[in-house]
Amino acid sequence: MTDLDASALALIDNCSQASLALLERNLTSHGILAAARTEAAVARRYTRIFGRDAAICVMAMCGSGVPALEQGAVASLEALAAQQAANGQIPKYVDPEGRDADFWYLGCIDATLWWLIAVDHVRRHGQVGPSRWTEEVARALGWLLAQEHQHFRLLQQNEASDWADIMPRSGYVLYTNALWYEVKRRFALDHAEATHYHFNHLFNPFQRDLPEYHRARLLQHYARRGRRDPGLYLSFVNLAVVGDEGDVFGNVLAMQCELADSAMARRIVDTIDRAHAGEPWPVRVVLHPLPRQHPLWRAYMGRHRQNIVHQYHNGGIWPFVGGFWVMALAKLGEHGMAWAELAKLARANALDDWRFTEWFHGRTLAPMGMAGQSWNAATFLLARRALLNGEGAW
Repeated sequence: MTDLDASALALIDNCSQASLALLERNLTSHGILAAARTEAAVARRYTRIFGRDAAICVMAMCGSGVPALEQGAVASLEALAAQQAANGQIPKYVDPEGRDADFWYLGCIDATLWWLIAVDHVRRHGQVGPSRWTEEVARALGWLLAQEHQHFRLLQQNEASDWADIMPRSGYVLYTNALWYEVKRRFALDHAEATHYHFNHLFNPFQRDLPEYHRARLLQHYARRGRRDPGLYLSFVNLAVVGDEGDVFGNVLAMQCELADSAMARRIVDTIDRAHAGEPWPVRVVLHPLPRQHPLWRAYMGRHRQNIVHQYHNGGIWPFVGGFWVMALAKLGEHGMAWAELAKLARANALDDWRFTEWFHGRTLAPMGMAGQSWNAATFLLARRALLNGEGAW
């Protein structure tokens, strides 16, 4: 139960209703759009069915009890499957009318991962059979397995090729491999234990336990050299460079996907909490933004001045990630803290007459990005569901 006052509980209820209404408004006959149809959203192609956005929304729409949303969950997965590449990759986004499929500059690895997670979710909680999308699932898994290192059992990727598409993470990426382990568990893939083992040794190289594989020991040494234990998993590990900027989303997913044991999960929560990443609204997605003089800085991060410090993926506040933060707290049993964060998340979504703002500046708190963001609504609903009974939240 929660100790929130009546006004906070009422705000949470109002946000739940507003979230369902937004998802219905953003729904087309072919699936859920990433954002409300505004002039800016059309110009930036947010009025598309995005692999990752739609999959996250599918999990909220499925089990909502709203017939249009239940049907929209299946339609969204169908629209993405219809434009699946011959090699098995799910597109970054598709046009609602089926005329366009985009696969991003260097590929979009997480669209396929999220699509698979959503397929499993709908099979378990929706009104489709367990064999729905069998061929498409097999092709998608085959595409991912082709990118798995044959000893580490972790996925490898180019930089800027997942949700944080203006960040220089590459090689073995925390966020991506948390999702990969989740896919392995849901679809009973081989070598899940090896994925779990190397995930924890590669992204947390500060532990005393050394892996047996000599290349794993060397990567662990390179990652640890000259650094202090940040209390978090590293955001990525490559041959000569690692990410210690404090990737909140990747760490939260490591908790949600049960890769972090209880001790590591507590450390993650304490580190994020001490950094005040949830103030005034959850949650800043990077604890230590990369300035222009940082060795990891890339010229593309400064394009349109979008990803400079405290902005966008480089330290902005993303309410949809705040929903995953609440879910991870609930999984850890921190229900009091989780309810308080959910109330703050409702306040963020309610700003500017329920704008459901994509992201906020990490310092000035200026609203940025698109209005009417579907996955803000979806993860709020999932977080509330996780706190109420847990059924169908993940």
